[in-house]
Amino acid sequence: MKVTVYSCREFDEKELFIQYGKELGLELVLCPDAPSLANVGLAEGSDCMDILTTPMTEELLRAFGEAGVRYLVTRTIGYDHIDIEAAKRLGITVANAPYGPHGVADYAVMLILMSIRKMKRIIERTNIQDYTLRGAQGRELKDMTVGVIGTGRIGRTVIRNLSGFGAKLLAYDLMENEEVKEYAEYVALEEIWQQADVITLHAPLTNDSFHMIGKDTISKLKDGVVVINTARGALIDSEALIEGIESGKIGAAGLDVVEDEFDLYYYDRKSDVLHNRELAVLRGFPNVTVTHHMAFYTDECVKTVVRDSLEGCRIFMEGKGKSAGQPGEGQKKNPWEVV
Repeated sequence: MKVTVYSCREFDEKELFIQYGKELGLELVLCPDAPSLANVGLAEGSDCMDILTTPMTEELLRAFGEAGVRYLVTRTIGYDHIDIEAAKRLGITVANAPYGPHGVADYAVMLILMSIRKMKRIIERTNIQDYTLRGAQGRELKDMTVGVIGTGRIGRTVIRNLSGFGAKLLAYDLMENEEVKEYAEYVALEEIWQQADVITLHAPLTNDSFHMIGKDTISKLKDGVVVINTARGALIDSEALIEGIESGKIGAAGLDVVEDEFDLYYYDRKSDVLHNRELAVLRGFPNVTVTHHMAFYTDECVKTVVRDSLEGCRIFMEGKGKSAGQPGEGQKKNPWEVV
């Protein structure tokens, strides 16, 4: 049973892939580069390929399908970088490798606290031995209303974490969760836009949620609102966000993800002229904290996604030929398949 692993990081993933590959009886081809038409040959003879955040277009999927790949797993929760409809047409099963919610939830709360306490400005001043107080006065969560958009595993964990701070918690999701109701009140999106002092996003990126926060939405927000995004960059229209910050409508932002981050994040680009002008502008604001899509990045997460991505491959190959979600007798259903 052979699996080709792309974008394999040598400094943290490689040893884990070797360990779990042996435990699961898999033959692995480990490639440090992202999948491309130039290295599709590495997948010859592999039923499965294991990737990170590389955009998998129909052209790429067709090439890997012709090489024999029938199962594609991404070592991420989100799979919006994969053309799902094309994969269906080509007969390629797509899976993700969900990790525990605590890392991202902790990170979201950290960004909230950093934003309301103006931590970016404080750190920058301290680095140049400016120990003055003017302009660094913060706010306390107990006096604020926080709107949590998306109450899946991560959103629910954020709400539990925030419940100890004494803030008023509002929540929105298409599907309400009973556990959330112990800590937060479900309301319509319009109420969150109008009432929340802090808005934190934990929704998937879909056609309906694309640019959820845009020019029209921002006009409805409270003056000085804090916006946090640890989910998907395209939930926010970057141009509209910049205008909102410049006008003072948005008081601060904590962004672990931004639009058009592909080919930027996880690479050393310090000597390059970058194509993402909005990112450069956002990074320059004193009230905006930008990190490079790493809220997930904990010891537990790295182990989990490596192990589970390979486990999904093994389950697929053991039940090869059975339709997705319909394992054969004695075969374990693959819990990570998304199509």
